[in-house]
Amino acid sequence: MTHQNIHWETAIAQAAAWINQADSLVIAAGAGMGVDSGLPDFRGPEGFWKAYPALGQLGWGFSQIANPQAFRENPLLAWGFYGHRLQLYRHTVPHLGFKVLLNWGNKMLNRYQVFTSNVDGHFQKAGFDLMRVHECHGSIHHLQCSEPCHDRVWSAHEFEPVVDEAHCRLRSALPRCPQCGKIARPAILMFDDLEWVYERTHKQHDAQERWLATIHHPVVIEIGAGTRIPSVRHFTERIQQQFHAPLIRINPNDLLQHHNNLLVLPMKAKEGLMQLQTKMEALSSRWRVNES
Repeated sequence: MTHQNIHWETAIAQAAAWINQADSLVIAAGAGMGVDSGLPDFRGPEGFWKAYPALGQLGWGFSQIANPQAFRENPLLAWGFYGHRLQLYRHTVPHLGFKVLLNWGNKMLNRYQVFTSNVDGHFQKAGFDLMRVHECHGSIHHLQCSEPCHDRVWSAHEFEPVVDEAHCRLRSALPRCPQCGKIARPAILMFDDLEWVYERTHKQHDAQERWLATIHHPVVIEIGAGTRIPSVRHFTERIQQQFHAPLIRINPNDLLQHHNNLLVLPMKAKEGLMQLQTKMEALSSRWRVNES
């Protein structure tokens, strides 16, 4: 079946049935998951420069500022960008779709795991277990040495960046490595990055692989993941093949379709999840979200 001969109601009902029958939930999320929480979309230079006009005036694109070289050549500008993002992610509330996913995962026999390319920490903020989230590109809420002088990351909790947003420049003191005193940077995989300390992410990966070895009938829900940086799609397609698992892909840029064990819902993250939640509650009161 394709988008020409499948109806919305049929698609939603099929997706809900897959979730209802699964023993475990694999959640995979890209940048589109955060847009409904009010986070900026960096798709294309125009979207990026709309969010950071000072970088547009300088002609700096996302791949230039999200780069270890930026911390070597212009650390105040690099931390202007990342410091603003850190504060933005700290103060943004995850949308209700996160709670819906957590509710489903907690009610399944073997619970859930999350694979995400997002660095915003919003799954943890929404109440997901720390070791049930694999942040494949790292986390902005952790720091590392820019050299690096050691294979360790630490919490950014004590770092409170003050940013001149008009010029995208850090006004407060640069964070420093506690061991060598060099400039610290976010523990995030950047473009052209050979210095990323991935020890924390590696532990998350190992925990996820151990869990995957214990499950049998997962359902995979992929949300807001594109093909430009295909980390999330590669993961979901691997899980789909490994378990012959149904894959529900929620992405407003795709077409409505149902082919074998792939179902695509061209919706934004929150809209798609809330429509599925309505259908899940119609199937069974078991799936109702606790309002507390």
